[in-house]
Amino acid sequence: MRARTRLAIGAISAVAAAGFLAGCGGAGSSGTQAPATGAQGAGCAPVAGNDFVVLDDDKKLQNSDNIIPAINSEAAQPQLVAALDKVSDSLDTPKLIGLNRAVGVERKTAKVAAEQFAAANNLTAGIPTGGTGSIVVGAANFSESQTLGELYRIALSAAGYQVRVQQIGNRELYEPALEKGDIQVVPEYAATMADFLNNKVNGKPGAASPPPISSPDLNQTVDGLKNVGGKVGLSFGKPSAAQTQNAFAVTREFADKHGVRTLSDLAAKCSGAATVLGGPPECPQRPKCQAGLTQVYNFNAGRFSSLDAGGSQTKSALRRGEISVGLVFSSDGELAR
Repeated sequence: MRARTRLAIGAISAVAAAGFLAGCGGAGSSGTQAPATGAQGAGCAPVAGNDFVVLDDDKKLQNSDNIIPAINSEAAQPQLVAALDKVSDSLDTPKLIGLNRAVGVERKTAKVAAEQFAAANNLTAGIPTGGTGSIVVGAANFSESQTLGELYRIALSAAGYQVRVQQIGNRELYEPALEKGDIQVVPEYAATMADFLNNKVNGKPGAASPPPISSPDLNQTVDGLKNVGGKVGLSFGKPSAAQTQNAFAVTREFADKHGVRTLSDLAAKCSGAATVLGGPPECPQRPKCQAGLTQVYNFNAGRFSSLDAGGSQTKSALRRGEISVGLVFSSDGELAR
């Protein structure tokens, strides 16, 4: 579904190809012991299966990476913001998973998937008209962003604007274009964008990054985002209920056998030698991946398997029963039920 740098498993950078990677480093590579976890008990060996269960992040390890429209402030007319907010109102995480499934699994184009979603959800109903002029919606170079860009196009067209969607690579490329007004709108991710802009506005060359302003609290994250965004000429619409963030999945057979539905369940029942955690190479060191699981949940895997960031390697390893739990992305189309 994506090439992300965006989910920042803990190191804030760009988003899924604009930014999300979770990571794991030299120690703890495939077939080795995970770094200093202090694993206790027998653990839970992998169980093969085709369907996945995403474990509930009940202690809020991940930050609030809700989808939110980022807008060049000079273009933020009331009709434009209202149209984009209508898209936010239409989205939640299950619907976003469905959109990603339509593109990534059913092989529809982003444009077709967005148009079918808009029709099924009455997206354009009640959008105020009167918008004038041309709007360029920027999209990052992964399919979820492109589909969201098409939804923005549909809503803004209904408001009266002349709209086109332009793919512009990762955040380091499209954010300056948004500031300059070369593009007027981009679908963004609240927590990742907040920390990206915080580093840009408040960071010092050669110094450590400033403390993150994102958090699991959406209101706090959006307040911080709007504060730093205002300093570079950016405004933001309403955040949607849909989130794209790191998540941890097991097979349904594993969940049923061991009685786990939350990350707290996993830590309580499956810390130990038999448990295998899979994810990208930097995961053991990242605060939103293995390091965070240990710190927040006291979850200790017996072994770490170095795979990829929520991609085909990790999902195949789950299905084949090679890992007990793997890092995925919460809006992955393959999680559709």
